[in-house]
Amino acid sequence: MSNILYNVTVKVELATHQEWLEWMKSIHIPDVMATGLFLEHKICRLLGVDEQDGITYAIQYLCPNMETFQQYQAEHALRLQKDHQQRYEGKYVAFRTLMKVV
Repeated sequence: MSNILYNVTVKVELATHQEWLEWMKSIHIPDVMATGLFLEHKICRLLGVDEQDGITYAIQYLCPNMETFQQYQAEHALRLQKDHQQRYEGKYVAFRTLMKVV
């Protein structure tokens, strides 16, 4: 089976991005990893993009297989996404992609 890479791309407004980044590193990402369903994670800042209205980050979580990712979606994703949405409502845009590691 192939690993699955769950990528969350988030553009955060300039006035908020530093506090958001600290919260992601100290609270949100540890909460996601505490589910025990991901092998590792990375947080990256996109380069070469217009940053006038916000800073763009990609948070990547490596999952062992699709079944484990589906378990995350069913048991944890809504709660964790809701925490983020409530804390930063109106201050970010996000989209998610799922990729197979080949």
